[in-house]
Amino acid sequence: MSFWHKMSWKTEGIQVAAPVQWRQLDGMVTVLWEAESQAGAKGYYLADDPRIMFFFNDVSPHVRISNGNDDFTRGSRSMARAVYVPAGVPMWTSSKNTHRFSHLNLHLHKDRALRYLTPSVGSSAAQAAIRRPVELQDAAAIEALAKLLADEIRNPSKHAVYAESLVGSIVAGLLDIPGDGDEKAGGRLTQAQMNKLLAHIERLGDYRMTVADMAATVDLSESWFASVFKQTTGKSPLQWQLSKRIELAKQLLGESDLPVASIAAQLGFSDQAHLTKVFRQVAGETPAAWRKLQQD
Repeated sequence: MSFWHKMSWKTEGIQVAAPVQWRQLDGMVTVLWEAESQAGAKGYYLADDPRIMFFFNDVSPHVRISNGNDDFTRGSRSMARAVYVPAGVPMWTSSKNTHRFSHLNLHLHKDRALRYLTPSVGSSAAQAAIRRPVELQDAAAIEALAKLLADEIRNPSKHAVYAESLVGSIVAGLLDIPGDGDEKAGGRLTQAQMNKLLAHIERLGDYRMTVADMAATVDLSESWFASVFKQTTGKSPLQWQLSKRIELAKQLLGESDLPVASIAAQLGFSDQAHLTKVFRQVAGETPAAWRKLQQD
């Protein structure tokens, strides 16, 4: 499959430190970069195809990334050693200080990735895997494969199938592919992550966090968090927060004599009518009717 990746990108304060080396393979392009980033350097990247980035040195103390926008005060996180970015997912980067880095970029045609995965895991699981971002800091196994592939890019010595098999192994090792015993392809948040999220929200006293803020609390990308959160709870993050606010409304209705309008204001609803509408959708009764039932 003849393939060349399509990517929009813009950088400031990043200089290439050595000639870029690349190799075009069947449905994939492999690229080796060495560069130096200045303090305050910025980058923006958006590719039409899935891609993998592997850093040969740890850049997590130096680089922050975001998939939402270039505001790194919210929803950003440290750059991991190995990162899988699905097609069409934007990435912004920001450098804290001057550093030099070396990394391997693997650009994959979607059909090539599916052709590699589908015979082993099935079409549904393969489709789900290529849509889910992955960020992995502890990447010793990926590093060993990446070094072999980098050597082959610098000095091709074997048939192309060797380099292609190394890329395939990196894909299989990095992407979130369900094991044979997994019931759901989407993955789940651990109980520790849910506890951390609940503790943070309860400490803030606010079930109206953005999805980006919720994701940052458990150190996940926004898109990945939204996917696994729904697999874990059966609801989107915003639906879950709304249901929690209604639970608080029930608690206040049952344990206090506060007017419904006051409860609506306390929980951040625009007015009593707004709370009444949402409460009826979730609980099947109006707040006043629900309170009367509890009292009876």
